[in-house]
Amino acid sequence: MKKQSKKQAKEPAIDNKELILALEELEKEKGIKKEYLLESIETALVTAYKRNFDSLENVKVVMDQKTGATHVFSMKEIKKKIENADTEITVKEAQKINPDLKEGDILETEIIPRDFGRIAAQTAKQVIIQKIREAEREIIFTEFNDRKGEIVSGIIQKADRNIVVMDLGKLEGVMPTKEQIPTENYKVNDKIKGYVLDVEKGAKGAPQVIVSRSHPDFVRKLLEFEIPEIYEGVIEIKSVSRDAGDRSKVAVYSPDPNIDPVGSCVGQRGVRIQNVINELNGEKIDVIEWNEDPSIYIASALLPAQILAVDIKEEEKFAQVIVPDNQLSLAIGKSGQNARLAARLTNWKIDIKSETQFREMLMQSQNSEQSEEIEQQDNEETE
Repeated sequence: MKKQSKKQAKEPAIDNKELILALEELEKEKGIKKEYLLESIETALVTAYKRNFDSLENVKVVMDQKTGATHVFSMKEIKKKIENADTEITVKEAQKINPDLKEGDILETEIIPRDFGRIAAQTAKQVIIQKIREAEREIIFTEFNDRKGEIVSGIIQKADRNIVVMDLGKLEGVMPTKEQIPTENYKVNDKIKGYVLDVEKGAKGAPQVIVSRSHPDFVRKLLEFEIPEIYEGVIEIKSVSRDAGDRSKVAVYSPDPNIDPVGSCVGQRGVRIQNVINELNGEKIDVIEWNEDPSIYIASALLPAQILAVDIKEEEKFAQVIVPDNQLSLAIGKSGQNARLAARLTNWKIDIKSETQFREMLMQSQNSEQSEEIEQQDNEETE
């Protein structure tokens, strides 16, 4: 499809060298490409032209990248028979302008709308402001997107039953109900910490940080912040399980046999772990030592209960745990919390039985086996 351009301008094209200089400066300061801004301005000017001049014709706006000169072209498709004079022109009329034109080609005619310079300047300003905002939002989005998994501090701006909104400086942090600690009361102007769970783009493109205080990794990061050995990699946090606001279990490990990972995390007289507990407003934290032997690891995970024996089934990742009679309720915990947290921590299914229950279970199993043997003997004698 050929395009034929015809200039009918009686006035010079709209010139704006200052605009180009401004765009070049923006490219240096904000990193927004001049070509991208010019394309955005051209697109916006087409809309502005149609709106301000109540035009139904197809137009194209081209801005010179060196001078900023603005050219407006009317675009008409060449047809033998036209149905819309605003967007089409006959072959006969087009060939009066250029005999080489034929059906299907596009005739471009430059036009200079009256007072379009003012409209162009206003439109360019609006587009530039919009693109600067978008670029700044993108920079902030990238910055916070890179901070996923980190802890941030903010001041509460809004707090109700469903959501807590935090001022993080450059943007807002949002903490939905499920990411809040159920036992905490949040108040406006309180300064709190949170775990950056995710970064999203809102309806208008503004970045929004999803903050959590209930996520298990919030405990992990607080420990990393308080305990240099974890931050330096001397001690590794293998797993964290948590009932936010009530209790957490943390499994730690050090490949160095000279380091006590649990003692290092707890600190002298519990000073180190107490700082984390204070941040979590009294949430209890059990620190246990990770072990590659699942039976030892599971027994540790059920602390503070004393464990008599752990029978494991590797393929099913199932553990049968036997405890003294007086330790059963402690091993299971209130509402099953201790057993539940231990199962999450180790990623094993755990069934806890008291010593008496286990003996009864064995006796029932033995009686059942004896009954089967007697029944089998009777059947053989009958036969």
